[in-house]
Amino acid sequence: MTEPVISVVGGTGAQGGGVVDALLGARKFKVRVASRNPSSGAAKALTARGVEVVKADLLEPSSLKALYHGARGAFLVTNFGDPAQRGREEEIGASAVNAARSAGVKHLIWSTLPDAEKISGGRLKVEHFTMKAHVDAVVRSAGFERHTFVEAPFYFQNLKMLVPLPDGRRGWAVPMDPAARVIHAGDINELGQTVANAFGAGAELANGSYLAVCGGTYSWDDFVATLNALGHDVGVVRVAPEVFDGFFPGAKELREMYQYFEAHTYFGPDARTAIAAANALVPGGFTAFSEWARKNMKPGG
Repeated sequence: MTEPVISVVGGTGAQGGGVVDALLGARKFKVRVASRNPSSGAAKALTARGVEVVKADLLEPSSLKALYHGARGAFLVTNFGDPAQRGREEEIGASAVNAARSAGVKHLIWSTLPDAEKISGGRLKVEHFTMKAHVDAVVRSAGFERHTFVEAPFYFQNLKMLVPLPDGRRGWAVPMDPAARVIHAGDINELGQTVANAFGAGAELANGSYLAVCGGTYSWDDFVATLNALGHDVGVVRVAPEVFDGFFPGAKELREMYQYFEAHTYFGPDARTAIAAANALVPGGFTAFSEWARKNMKPGG
């Protein structure tokens, strides 16, 4: 029996890289990855692992034909961190969804996030959440045989980015209540197993399911306590929103995101259902922060 082809956007990135790993580990899919430069070192490394690498770019919709041709399934994610995509995720995502449908992809898995603008009653935009959420309707109406939504958590990996604090320690300065246990967080590498299992589940997974990858629900104080129990000396301080906005270019986007977390939680009002669906699909669930930090954030590192 011929193994189905699964096309992956972002195969060298945080989300797509984990998807590639999990698909290869399943040993029942052929994996095809989009690359702007198939001759790059990262692309060659994927080729050496048996991945088919094709030249394709989300910014050039016509190039996606090569990525999607003959593919049974496709994993799609946009990247707010790419300056060329910032502010255009809704447009770029919708175009890529339609390209996949036109090419005959049967099962699309779209990496989305909650509609923070809608959930907050228009008070908070949080573009990198809301623009992805707006693509959901395009996915639903495109007419795929199957479609699934996967939601990435607040990355544990983000917590490695510590800044100097006024008391001399390192840690985080945040425009929200550090005691608010509202952050659905997890190891982003584990999103890949969720995606691979969703492709493998077929009709056993309800069509249109939302799968929220979550190692636990935390506050900033929880992160501090966990790390300090492991031998770190970190802290967290709350700063005024207007102060945070001046920290770096683009800080307002993150400030609104933190305010959204505090008011509505990371995954929003449907969190419980989406987290339960992902946990049901992945035996053993997902890694908790204490376990992840023990392995990945050594004191003094």
